[in-house]
Amino acid sequence: MALAARLVSCSRQLYSAQAALANGGVSQVRSYAKEADRPPVSGDDLLKGIFFEVKKKFETALGVLKKEKITIDPDDPTAVAGYAQVMRTVREKAGLLSDSQRIKYTIETFTKGIPDARSYLNTLQEIRKKSGLIDDLGVEALMMEALEKVEKDIKKPLLRSDKKNMALLVAEFDKINKKLGIRKEDLPKIEEELEMQIAKSELSEIKKECVEAMEGQLKREEFKDEVMPDVRKLDIRNFL
Repeated sequence: MALAARLVSCSRQLYSAQAALANGGVSQVRSYAKEADRPPVSGDDLLKGIFFEVKKKFETALGVLKKEKITIDPDDPTAVAGYAQVMRTVREKAGLLSDSQRIKYTIETFTKGIPDARSYLNTLQEIRKKSGLIDDLGVEALMMEALEKVEKDIKKPLLRSDKKNMALLVAEFDKINKKLGIRKEDLPKIEEELEMQIAKSELSEIKKECVEAMEGQLKREEFKDEVMPDVRKLDIRNFL
């Protein structure tokens, strides 16, 4: 799981960096123009909006979980795939982001409006550190080396609105992708494998919590003669 997670993280970091850097000029101006047209919102209205949005997402997710059968068996590939599909349905219907979408959204949100490539990459590094992620493949150093090479060639700081020279940086990023063995077309497969591993990990945690709860119940005097049921036969829908 660690390797897959690193590959997905590095891949998304590189490709999201390319996309956000390349779209840094006119699209940013348009984005700000749209925001400027929006009417001001009071603090109370903003909080109410957030509360009702979260409440709506929670109720939608709960509605899916009440309908879908989950088999608590992390050692059964079929059960793991079924759980992953249920959680995928929850995300789709509740409008929640997947891990890869969350990485892309975070990068785009916190780098919006940054005019130059160097500040952008420095911000990218701050985002990673605050997220508790480790760049053990040295992606950030490689990206900064690529930027320094381009800026040395053009003899000036690289601006994101400079489409011609931004293309040179993107080409250098492509070389990094190749060096790390990361291909854009492989991302869906890698993400799917990671999703299954995350699903198995979450099912293992659910199983652990269920077993601990049942063991705690059996220690009580009124349940001392009871036999602990097979966790695989439990139906989570009965407890929601």
